[in-house]
Amino acid sequence: MTEPVRLTRYARGGGCACKIPPGELETMVAGLGPATGTAELLVGLDHGDDAAVVRFDERTGIVATADFFTPVVDDAYDWGRIAATNALSDVYAMGGTPLVALNLLCWPRGVLPLELAREVLRGGQDVARDAGCHLAGGHSVDDEGPKYGLAVTGVVRPEELITLDAGRAGLPLSLTKPLGVGVLNTRHKATGESFPEAVAAMTTLNRDAARAAVAAGVRCGTDVTGFGLLGHASKLARASRLTVAIDAARVPYLAGAREAVRDGHVSGGSRRNLEWVAPWTDFGGVSEEERLLLADAQTSGGLLVAGEVPGGTVVGELLPAGEHRVVLR
Repeated sequence: MTEPVRLTRYARGGGCACKIPPGELETMVAGLGPATGTAELLVGLDHGDDAAVVRFDERTGIVATADFFTPVVDDAYDWGRIAATNALSDVYAMGGTPLVALNLLCWPRGVLPLELAREVLRGGQDVARDAGCHLAGGHSVDDEGPKYGLAVTGVVRPEELITLDAGRAGLPLSLTKPLGVGVLNTRHKATGESFPEAVAAMTTLNRDAARAAVAAGVRCGTDVTGFGLLGHASKLARASRLTVAIDAARVPYLAGAREAVRDGHVSGGSRRNLEWVAPWTDFGGVSEEERLLLADAQTSGGLLVAGEVPGGTVVGELLPAGEHRVVLR
């Protein structure tokens, strides 16, 4: 009997943990303003929002994004579902609705069977179908390692846009999915142990959370992915010129996340996240273990929004700008 292929062995870093570190990324794109186009640009490169938005007419904005990454789990179908869910999340995080997507696939055709690539694509197709988003074609290349994701186009009402710079002091801060998928995925890669709860979280669309946020009048937020809760909270605080206060004890985690940290299953991406936010963060008396969890690089995480939404957990609040961007309590 042929031994199952472990896709995570072909990834230097799994999922959103394979992103270029936030500090290096900001240095790399500094000064690279958007190319001038004819449509009005509503959201561009200024604050590192989740997607670009241009105005189509008075009632419609066009949302454009792309996201892809290396295998985060060994099951090809699940990886396809996770990657597609993660890519669609960028549109939801802006308050929008995805309309059409294209596959982005890199595959080592001489190393891994094409049947596995088909399973990856099938996973993406099923998620797009659940989202009511067309998935029509795409682009593929023969590459040294497998990578998959989507380029997505959606729509949003300009008055319902959710952006990083629209925060106001006094608003509560809510998180719509538990943290911990990063350390659990790292443990999965090292041991082969499966974590169905983590897969379920990563394949849950942020559609309902986004609709609830828009209905509640939320206009400031983002999704929590590769830069961890602390990294994305820091970006929100900087863009809105506020301080984000996080009540560490109120942050929800997936079962097994703390044990994974204690056993040393922390990705390099998560450690780089913590190093990046340290100069602007007051950690208070929060332990090193807790700091690593708060900086854990999430894949297909939930929304972090300024407001209260059904099903979300209030984990902090927005305060007037102080000495630090982020304060842990």
